Amino acid sequence: MAEGSERSADSRDRRSHDESAGRSHDGQEDRSGRSNDKEKDGDARPAWLHSAWFRWGVIAGIAVLLIAGLIYWLIARNYEETDDAFIDTHIVHVAPQIAGQVVQIAVNDNQLVHKGQLLVLIDPRDPTAKLNQATAALAAAETQVTQAQATEKGAEAQAQNASADLARYDFLKRIAPSAVAQEQIDQATASARSAIAQRDAARAQIANAQAQINLHKAEIAQAQLNLGYTRITAPIDGHVAQRSVALGNYVTPGQELLAIVPLRLWVTANFKETQLTHMRAGQPVSVTVDACPSKDVRGHVDSIQRGAGQAFGILPPENATGNYVKVVQRVPVKIVIDRVPRNCVLGPGMSVEPTVKVR
Repeated sequence: MAEGSERSADSRDRRSHDESAGRSHDGQEDRSGRSNDKEKDGDARPAWLHSAWFRWGVIAGIAVLLIAGLIYWLIARNYEETDDAFIDTHIVHVAPQIAGQVVQIAVNDNQLVHKGQLLVLIDPRDPTAKLNQATAALAAAETQVTQAQATEKGAEAQAQNASADLARYDFLKRIAPSAVAQEQIDQATASARSAIAQRDAARAQIANAQAQINLHKAEIAQAQLNLGYTRITAPIDGHVAQRSVALGNYVTPGQELLAIVPLRLWVTANFKETQLTHMRAGQPVSVTVDACPSKDVRGHVDSIQRGAGQAFGILPPENATGNYVKVVQRVPVKIVIDRVPRNCVLGPGMSVEPTVKVR
């Protein structure tokens, strides 16, 4: 009985030892499996990420970007550009110089006109009547001059005769006092003075008539000008714009009828004052026009305004009072357009972007 009990105890001890060993072996297997899974996960990343070629490629890419940026900076520093620019010109505003009714309009909106071409015709009948009146008055004044000259000649002859008679009486009085009565001398003196007065009056009439002639000639010249002002012609070559006159309108001097945009245009570009360091007259300019972006518009810097634009405003800034904050100002630069491509419509106020080559 005792031996049987000892054998049973020994068998239980061996079983428990085997179970413990099994559990220990299973745990090792579990840890080993987890470790293997982690190694497999690490190996799942692409192998080329760990290659030397990849690292050298990244370095080369960064180097290319740096070189490209340097090249861009070296090129960009040679140019100055702005989008605060527009087409500019001196628009001609056409207005009449006399009052009258419009009887003809010879142009249409946006039409190309040439210097001297008829634009508007004002009724010429009133200026024509005034011209005829002044011409008739001139003719009358000239007739008066002719008559005054004839009167002056007769008065001059009478004055000469009376002076000669008076001289003879004076001579006789000196050599033979008893031969000439004092009454005769007095009559001769009065006659001479009267003749001289008539002659002087005739000369005054001639001078007055001559003055009237000059006055009427001036009236004729003014009437001819007014008659010419009835024909309003184009002062320059250009395109008609903002035509506000209509047939039959009664217009007055100074009333704007239409405008003419000249053919000669330029660009007014407002560059920052910090962009003017290397900008000089004559530098080439490439202009991008919003209305025709595919066209190549070329020009050159003509001049730089002496002063920022805000200095010429109605209320220029007063920096001597209050707090002051420095603001970079813009300075107008005049850019003359050398060549305008065909079918590229340009007009004042249109937006452009000039690029000036300053180096």
